Amino acid sequence: MNSRSVLAVGLGVLGLILGVVAATSGSGVFAVLAGLAAVGAGGLGMLPDALGGAASAAGSDAKSVTELEEALASQVQARIAAEDAVKSLGAQLAKAQNPLEGTIEAAESVVNSKAILTDPETGLFTEDYFNVSINARIAAARRHLRPVAIAVVEVVRLSEGDDEAADASLVADAITKTLREADTSCRMEDGRFGLVLEDTPENGAIWTVERIRREINEHESDLTMRAGVACYPSHAFDSANLLLQANAALKGAREWQQDRIEVANPS
Repeated sequence: MNSRSVLAVGLGVLGLILGVVAATSGSGVFAVLAGLAAVGAGGLGMLPDALGGAASAAGSDAKSVTELEEALASQVQARIAAEDAVKSLGAQLAKAQNPLEGTIEAAESVVNSKAILTDPETGLFTEDYFNVSINARIAAARRHLRPVAIAVVEVVRLSEGDDEAADASLVADAITKTLREADTSCRMEDGRFGLVLEDTPENGAIWTVERIRREINEHESDLTMRAGVACYPSHAFDSANLLLQANAALKGAREWQQDRIEVANPS
C-alpha cells in the first residue's frame, strides 16, 4: 500500500469518528469536519485512477506521435527512392546515348582520315598510312605467329637518261586487281608503291608481285617493274628494319635494266 492509500484510509477513519461525535453531540461543526474528511479520503482514492488515466492518455498520444513519425519517415524514404530511380534512369539513358554519339564521331573521323590518307590520283592509301599499317600488321603477326611481307615497287619506262615513271593509275589498277582485301596497297610520295601482304611468306610475296607485273604488261609491254621484298620474321623483327630491308632490296633491283624482284638478305 502506498502513502496516498494510507492517507486516504486515515482521513476516512477520521471522518467516521467525527461523524459519530457529530451524531452523539448534535454539533454541526463536527458534521462539517466529518464531511470534509470523507471528501478528502475520496479524492485521494480517485487520484491514482486519474493519474493512471492521464498516463494512459499520454502513452496513447506518444504512440500516435510515433506512428505519425514512422509514416512520415516512410514517405520521405519512398520519395528519395523515387528520385534515385529517376536519376538512375537518366544516367542509363545518357550512357545509352553516348556510344551512339561516339559511333557518329568515329565515323566522321574515319571519313576525314580516309580523305587525308588517300592518294587523290590513284585512290590508294598514302605513305603515312603505309608506315602505320606496317606497324599494325607486324604487331598482329607477332601475336598470332604469322608471317607478313612488304614490297616496295616502282614501274618505269626505261630511257637513256632518267627513267620515266609509268602512269600511276595503270599501276594502281593492276595492284588493286591482284591483291586480296586483307592486303594493303599505298602510293608513296616519290611515286613508288608500297604493299603490305597479310599472312604471306617470302615465296607468296614474290608470286604476288610477279602477278602485278604480268597485269601491267598486258596493258603496256614496254614498262619495267622493279621491286624489293622483305618478310617478317625472316628479314627483320620490327617495322623500321623491315622497311629498310625492302628499300635495300629495291636498290639492288635497280641495278638491273630489266624487270627484277629482289628479296632482302636475312638479318
